Amino acid sequence: MTLDNLLGKSLEAITPDPASIQRLLEAAQRSLTDACLPILSSESRFDLAYKAIMQGANAALQANGYRTLTSRPGHHQTMIQALPRTVELDTSTMLVLDTLRKQRNVIDYSGDLVSDSMAQEALQQAEVLLQHVTHWLKQNRPELLSDRKR
Repeated sequence: MTLDNLLGKSLEAITPDPASIQRLLEAAQRSLTDACLPILSSESRFDLAYKAIMQGANAALQANGYRTLTSRPGHHQTMIQALPRTVELDTSTMLVLDTLRKQRNVIDYSGDLVSDSMAQEALQQAEVLLQHVTHWLKQNRPELLSDRKR
């Protein structure tokens, strides 16, 4: 399935906006920085790392001319599962990110505890994803990055 097949169902077409993509990447970096704060609970660190993952996935999607329809369910799932098509992320890494998405849903709706190791895994995955997205943008869409990020 292509991303165009999802238009009107879970995606809409947009014109990639460098300023918007840059804001998402900077917000993701701030979320990562905060996720490293040891005074935060593991739940808060996990949430911030997950937020960074979503901001990176959103930047990747927007760089390719798409945005999720947030009025429809499953927009987080769409952003993550689109990563192999948007930034050529390997499927095994996408599956790990999708597992974190599922864990986040369970935690949010059940109140389950987040272990330190789970928070650390989310943080590591977020760091790797942001590096991957930034590298892909530099190689494939450098005009979408500000000069200081190239």
